[in-house]
Amino acid sequence: MSTYREIHGKAVKSLGTDPSAEIDAGQIWYNTSSDTFKSIVNIAAWSSAAPMITARDASNGGGTQTEAIVFGGLTGPGSPNKTALTEEYNGSGFAAGGALTTARYDLGGTGLQTAALAVGGTDGPSSLAIVEEYNGTAWSEETNIPAVRKQQAVFGTQTAAVMTAGSPALTTSFKYDGSSWTSTGALSTGRSAAAKGSGTQTAGLCVGGQVPAVTNATEEFDGSSWTAGGNLNSARKYAYGGGIQTSSLIAGGNTGSRVTSTELYNGSSWTTSSNLGTAIESGGSAVNSPSNTAGLTMGGYATAVSALTEEFNNSANVITGGAWSSGGSLGTGRYQANGQNVGTKSAGLMIGGQGSYPPSNPAVTISNVEEYDGSSWSEVTNFPTTRAMLGSVGTQTAAFAFGGYGKPGGGPNPAPSSPNFDTTFNYDGSSWTSETAMPSAIAYLTGAGTQTAALSIGGYPAVTACNEYDGSSWTGGGAMTTGRHNGSAFGIQTAAIIAGGAPGVTTDVESYNGSSWTSAATLILAKEQGGTAGTQTDGLITLGNQPNPTNSAGYNGTAWFTQPSTSTARYGGANGGTTLASAYYAGGEPSRSTTEEFTGGTSAINVKTLTQS
Repeated sequence: MSTYREIHGKAVKSLGTDPSAEIDAGQIWYNTSSDTFKSIVNIAAWSSAAPMITARDASNGGGTQTEAIVFGGLTGPGSPNKTALTEEYNGSGFAAGGALTTARYDLGGTGLQTAALAVGGTDGPSSLAIVEEYNGTAWSEETNIPAVRKQQAVFGTQTAAVMTAGSPALTTSFKYDGSSWTSTGALSTGRSAAAKGSGTQTAGLCVGGQVPAVTNATEEFDGSSWTAGGNLNSARKYAYGGGIQTSSLIAGGNTGSRVTSTELYNGSSWTTSSNLGTAIESGGSAVNSPSNTAGLTMGGYATAVSALTEEFNNSANVITGGAWSSGGSLGTGRYQANGQNVGTKSAGLMIGGQGSYPPSNPAVTISNVEEYDGSSWSEVTNFPTTRAMLGSVGTQTAAFAFGGYGKPGGGPNPAPSSPNFDTTFNYDGSSWTSETAMPSAIAYLTGAGTQTAALSIGGYPAVTACNEYDGSSWTGGGAMTTGRHNGSAFGIQTAAIIAGGAPGVTTDVESYNGSSWTSAATLILAKEQGGTAGTQTDGLITLGNQPNPTNSAGYNGTAWFTQPSTSTARYGGANGGTTLASAYYAGGEPSRSTTEEFTGGTSAINVKTLTQS
């Protein structure tokens, strides 16, 4: 009998701790601590990823898992909701790209994020022959396809593509060379709604579809003609797909109802793999070539038009997507403390706020202070005055609170009124001490920085003024270009971002360099009274009282992109996090006691204990 060493050229090692490198995949070792044999094995799995900016189905796309593109589609039922919007995925989230020149859906697509191709489709009343190319920034119209077509499969590159199939159950195929279309071999089985095409102009696939019943037929293209390939295990239409002819992936779609099933193709047959988290059809997809070990689904139709995104990985790593999760409940539920930007998810701080609602009970400004240890909140020394809509920065044991107002109001959003405060206080983790007053009394402001290097930003009504605090005194800082209150800030005194707010500046963003403010990239999601975390070049904004409040966006210093959504919509809570990984959001209206914590995506080697069966 052959030994493991003779077969694999490796000895079975004795180790006290498990290896943690992917290059060790397939190696067997004896763990002396646990008295077991172990190995690193590949695992195939889908994980949730940041959602799209705009939910849609009947779209198309291309690219790879870390550089994908999705374009066109329907944002709601029927042709009035056709869209020209394009979004680009960077491996973490979606940012807005250049819009198609013609809004449409049920279109074909292929190519890369910087060199994509959009083919045909429909605007509702009519099928279209329009072809557009994308250069990474903008779309331009190119040579039309020879005849109008929708629900077709397209594969290849922007300058060497193939279009085949389409409604109603077409067999005809055409090649594209970047400037013109020429007829090529016909499919054996005409179909519409096939999976997004896989492969190159000389080695492609057409998979599944409707003829008029759903089909499991796979056909392979050799550059001039089609031949039968291995059948799918589950016939389906409107599936996600991609890859190359000898290593392709197909997922989701509709077999009569929407499904989660995934299949992988090796050039001759399909095998089942791990399921999607959500049964969904008719969105954009991307698969890394030349392997199908990394895929992406973008939007589609689940129980409604969806912005859901999932990533597929077949590797020695267990991939977990970033997500918000539930934390401990506040002892005193409250809202309108959103001016805070203090602490982290393992050491948070909630100061004051409004403590009662609905309108049948007066909304009362409170002085309660609570600390968070990563699992539960506990009452600590009260703030010296009842206060809401204040600014605060720093850490749980070195916080600085300033401004705000204190008069009880009569509803969920009592208007700022006397007395607004100019008083400030330091917190050392156990007690509050009075500090230098602000230049003026102000509420509905926000801040960034630390206890000894703080920045007070804006306030009611639409204040442009910003002031800097050095731990003992205030000086005037640069004025914002656009005044605002209820904005959301993150960063430090010399490198801050202010995003969104009121009145009417819900997507406006400005950047501060320690002396002056300049316009920055506009928010992709309207925000007011939202929560923040991070730095000027790696920031996060979430929640708020604008449409789609649970959506979050990240900022890399240049552009905004989507991040995982929270579970519970609210505004006006406490928030903080010096990094995205330490972000939290607590309280807010209407779920006043809820806490959510952010955890970034993780990747860990898949170590398995070997057992005898």
